[in-house]
Amino acid sequence: MDDDGPQIGYQALPRGIPVHSADGVEIGRVHRVLDNAREHIFDGIVVSTENGNRFVDAPEVRRITERRVTLSITAAEARRLPAYGGGTTAAPQRGLFGWLRRGR
Repeated sequence: MDDDGPQIGYQALPRGIPVHSADGVEIGRVHRVLDNAREHIFDGIVVSTENGNRFVDAPEVRRITERRVTLSITAAEARRLPAYGGGTTAAPQRGLFGWLRRGR
């Protein structure tokens, strides 16, 4: 793998950085970072893909660096990511587990 630069915090993640799957495939580019600013909790990222914006939950983000985001899921799994429906800080509904995990 190429040198992807030093690791950075999610707060410093700029829009447009490439997002790669665990198997090295570029699946898209960072569209926005989702967090709970009040509690300083990283919720995930929205990735702009050829099939629209997709939500990547925080546990599926393995590494954030200056030059790329690397996920813990494969490209095949990334193709099944849920569409992102908007909002400012809340992730899209992902079934009961997603709501329970977030304490809603």
